[in-house]
Amino acid sequence: MNRAPELVIFDCDGVLVDSEMLSAGVLMGMMAEVGLPISPEIFRSDFLGRSFASAARRTEERFGRSLPEDFQLEYRERLLARMVEDLRPMEGVVDVLSAMKAAYCLATSSSPPRLELSLKVTGLAPFFEGRSFTASEVKCGKPAPDLCLHAAAKMGAAPENCLVIEDSEMGIRAARAAGMDVWHFAGGAHVSAGYALPEGIDPGRSIASMAELRQAFAQLGLC
Repeated sequence: MNRAPELVIFDCDGVLVDSEMLSAGVLMGMMAEVGLPISPEIFRSDFLGRSFASAARRTEERFGRSLPEDFQLEYRERLLARMVEDLRPMEGVVDVLSAMKAAYCLATSSSPPRLELSLKVTGLAPFFEGRSFTASEVKCGKPAPDLCLHAAAKMGAAPENCLVIEDSEMGIRAARAAGMDVWHFAGGAHVSAGYALPEGIDPGRSIASMAELRQAFAQLGLC
């Protein structure tokens, strides 16, 4: 992207907060408990960046079994408890948000309770008051374009004038489907642990850290 966008749309998990390895640990432990053990590769392909409903459908297709009825609630409770103890903001994200001159918002596949806790625990809540949107507000979550388009409409920006910052394949697909520019943020712990975008997923740019993102934003006059 060589021009300045009207709106920057941040994903939350894996971009603003370094949560994906926490999610993976809780989920993989619970999947083993119910007799559906998954590898890190399956977590990355079936769960990372997806809404829980979408991930549950993938599990049923893969194993020929549905998750237990209370699985989502139990997973959410265990994950939220883990987040209270261990969740941290992405290193350098406060510097980026504090310097923002352009309009920005957040669009996430997380549930509203998880998003609320994420922002509270990491101290990022003041930056996103009135500018946070979740998959619960649209018919189809990522990789469908619905959430990106919903966030842009709520913020009064045309899709072609938006830049999305995403860490996952599903998020990048969603942004592309919405007709938006997208950059891949590769500064999370899950990327260091081996997560890589599949072949054929081509973001406009890959960003290795929040320091690099701030510099890129500065070049566009966004901060």
